[in-house]
Amino acid sequence: MSLKAGIVGLPNVGKSTLFNAVSNNAKAQASNYRFCTIEPNVGLVNVPDERLKVLAEIVQPERVLPTDIEFVDIAGLVKGAASGEGLGNKFLANIREVDAIIHVIRCFEDENILREEGEINPLGDKEIIDTELQFKDLESIERKMERVARMMKGDASQREVHESLQKCKAWLEEGKNMRAMDMTNTDVEAVADLFLLTQKPVLYVANVDEDAILTGNKYSDAVKEMAAEEGAEVIVMNNNIEAQIAELESEEDKEMFFTEYGLTEPGLNRLIRTAYKLLNLITYFTCGVKEVRAWTIINGWKAPKAASVIHTDFEKGFIRAEVTAYDDFVSLGGEQGAKDKGKLRIEGKEYVVKDGDIMHFRFNV
Repeated sequence: MSLKAGIVGLPNVGKSTLFNAVSNNAKAQASNYRFCTIEPNVGLVNVPDERLKVLAEIVQPERVLPTDIEFVDIAGLVKGAASGEGLGNKFLANIREVDAIIHVIRCFEDENILREEGEINPLGDKEIIDTELQFKDLESIERKMERVARMMKGDASQREVHESLQKCKAWLEEGKNMRAMDMTNTDVEAVADLFLLTQKPVLYVANVDEDAILTGNKYSDAVKEMAAEEGAEVIVMNNNIEAQIAELESEEDKEMFFTEYGLTEPGLNRLIRTAYKLLNLITYFTCGVKEVRAWTIINGWKAPKAASVIHTDFEKGFIRAEVTAYDDFVSLGGEQGAKDKGKLRIEGKEYVVKDGDIMHFRFNV
């Protein structure tokens, strides 16, 4: 499974620059003009995982395949987007398709970069986007309420659905995001088909100037305080520097860049790790002479479901899984060493896959 994250924010906050920093195979046009990103730019990025290198050294496969994450750079949102201002409708349609939202917030001052909303105000910027998404969610809920109200005349069971929708409507009208609502199972089922925008998990990127890369500044501090109240994650980055690092080809050049700015790794690594945490994702591996490969699954999946990301037939015909913990596989020098020490286990359909597991599935065709 591939994670799809949408990069959003007001115009000129550094969205496309961040996309350039994290995308291996697509470059958005980073420009000081509104709506320079008219169609979503999509880039597949390999998920960095040092464990792959370690496994490859042991197995010596023909190829190594990391898992990936899909980034979508979506046109800048403006006030009034929910009612069609700017490219609002296009923006809101694109964001419905993503699994998580990466919300870039401007936390730097630069008189050369336009800001129509006036003085730098990260919390105000955040509220603009929240409000537009809430308006759109309200519209979706009200339309469904009308449909359910008609159905209630012949189906009394729809009354409970209508009551749940009314609760969600009242919540949004208070200016609150759906992801913050304590929802019952009935509430969740009532809105499941609406793919509500404010229900999606969000990760905030505080885009700071160079001097604040390591320490942050008063603007990013305000974003952190806001996110803590929401229970959300924040990453402080300088998107321009990250884009420059991404363009360097040699690891030596990158290391020099890291040293110059006091960094230890690209911001991309932190971004992906945090996105994985946000969506409760983990990685398992398959290892063989043909390939060593990483696979992404949702934490808590059992072995047959985990096998389905390789091929649906693996889940249908699942017999058993041969499993070795990553640490055991590495410390014992691979599969044979794990077998010799009794660390290769046979697990059945109820086994819950752990992060880092080395898996080999047996199945009927």
